[in-house]
Formats: sequence, C-alpha cells, structure tokens
Amino acid sequence: MLVSTHDLCWLHDTGRQHPERPERLTAVKNGIDESEVRDAIEWVEAPDAPREALLAVHPASVLNRLADLSASGGGSIDPDTVVSAESCAAAIRAAGSGLDLIERLDAGEADAGWSIVRPPGHHALASVQMGFCLINNIAVAARHLADRGERVAIVDIDAHHGNGTQDIFYNDPNVLFVSLHQYPWYPYTGRPDEVGEGDGVGTTVNIAMPAGATGDVYRSAIETVVAPVVMRHRPTWLLISAGFDGHRADPITDLGLTSTDYGEMTSDLLQLVPAGRRLLFLEGGYELEALSNCAGAVVAATAGVAARPEDTTSGGPGADMVELSRAIHLSS
Repeated sequence: MLVSTHDLCWLHDTGRQHPERPERLTAVKNGIDESEVRDAIEWVEAPDAPREALLAVHPASVLNRLADLSASGGGSIDPDTVVSAESCAAAIRAAGSGLDLIERLDAGEADAGWSIVRPPGHHALASVQMGFCLINNIAVAARHLADRGERVAIVDIDAHHGNGTQDIFYNDPNVLFVSLHQYPWYPYTGRPDEVGEGDGVGTTVNIAMPAGATGDVYRSAIETVVAPVVMRHRPTWLLISAGFDGHRADPITDLGLTSTDYGEMTSDLLQLVPAGRRLLFLEGGYELEALSNCAGAVVAATAGVAARPEDTTSGGPGADMVELSRAIHLSS
C-alpha cells in the first residue's frame, strides 16, 4: 500500500482547541507505523495539485479567496473553518495527494493508496468552504478519473454527511456517491430521499444512521445496500472517504463504532473493485487514540489482515434506516 502525505499538512494551523488539529495526522501516522503490516507500506510525498484539476471542481474565485486569505496571514471563513498562512499550500498538496496516487496505481506500484492529509475535504462544496474543509480532495480525484472515462464509486464512512461531495456529483451518472452517516447531525443533509437529480438520479445513496448505531448495522448496510448499488454501477475505481469520527470515543459525534468495526467495513468495501483501483482519503476523527487504532486496523485491512485492536460492536439501532435505503434504491 502507498500512503501519501506532506509536511505542509501539519502546518495548517486551525488554532488552539480546534478539533481538526495537526496532532490528528501524527496519531494516524503512528497507528500505521505501529501496525503489523507496516513493512508492506511505502510512504510517498504528495505533490501540488495542478491548477486545472482544482478548477475542474472549484471555481477560480474560491481558489483565489483561499490563496489571498493565506497570503494575508489567515482568518476564519466561518466559525469552524479556519485558514492560516500555510493553509493554501497545505490544501493544494492535500488535493494533489490523490492525483499522484492515481498515477502511481496506474503504473502498478501498489494494490491501494491512502491519502493521509489535512485539511480534510468532503464538506467543501464547489463554491462554499465549510466544515473544516477547504478543497474537496476526494472530489478532485473522482473528477479526474471520471473525465478520463472511468466509472467511479465514492463511499463515505465519515460520521458526518459528505455534503460537498454529494453536491458536486449530484447530477453526474458516472460518479456514484454513497454515504453512511449520523442523522440528523451536522451538516444536516443526507436524507434517504436525496437520490440525485437529472442524469444522476439514483447515483446518490444516503444511509442515515441514528445515534448509537453499531458495527453490525453498518456491516449489514454494506452487505444489503452498498455492495449491490456499487456493483450495479459497475465502477472501475473505488474511493473511500475514511473518516473515523463514528468511533464511540469521538467527542463530537454519537455513533457506536470501534476501530475493529472500521477495519471490517474497509475490508468489505475493498472487495468491490480489483486491486490497484482502490483509494482512501482521510476525513474526520478527533479522538487521538481512536484515530491511531482505526488507522492501524484500516491499513491492515488493505493488506488482507484482520487486526482487532478492539471488539466489534452490535445491538445498536439503525436497521430500519438500512431497510429504508434498500427499499428506495433496490426495490425494483
């Protein structure tokens, strides 16, 4: 597995007591470095994303505002979303990470790639930066793939709905977006009846989980909803928004997952496309020990190893929401 990051991603400074802090990357890196598959990992340095790849997702006005705000020393876009002097450079590297991994996987360098970067991306709409996110990293990669003729499936397992990614591809029949997230919760989007528009009807799938949902419910959702809709889409690439804020220890969400649940979910998802066409992107997750454990379990899963740093979980609510999404998307 290739793991991509850059030192600039640690320099994106969100301020004291902000949950999206540089220590998150350190925790993830430690979890990977301490995993039992660490010898199968190659770390690579993320390059800058080409301007044209960013413009395929975000208008120039948004990118220029970010550059100007960083150049002036930084400031707040909204109460949660902070820019520092290094944020623009970090965000461009973060977006470049996925593109570079695609090129490396095309060349046969590995079976999978993981973009370990910050700022995260999945809340960034084309024209609105929000939710700690400045550039939508996974959308930049998916747009690049779709524009060269690939069929892309994005599965977002962050506890928060990937509203930015959904919005960017809501009308696109070539990019399937599937999200499993706590609902109702920030950003208060991701209802099951949000299914896409125009040519994209049916290529947005939202599985809205209640607080307390556990690993058995998530795995049932993957088996009975996610896998069938992904296979129906016939993707050539799978991209995973790997957010770990659904862990039961996370301070800003209320789901009931463990790191072992995340490892098992990742293992199930990776089976949906061939090796060499699998990419993961770090999104949320704000409790450092949980982040480290999740990273270790997930990187092991990519190597076919079942790491179990914690027990799996079961018995939580949400089966009815899984069935609702199945009825919406697979009833015919």
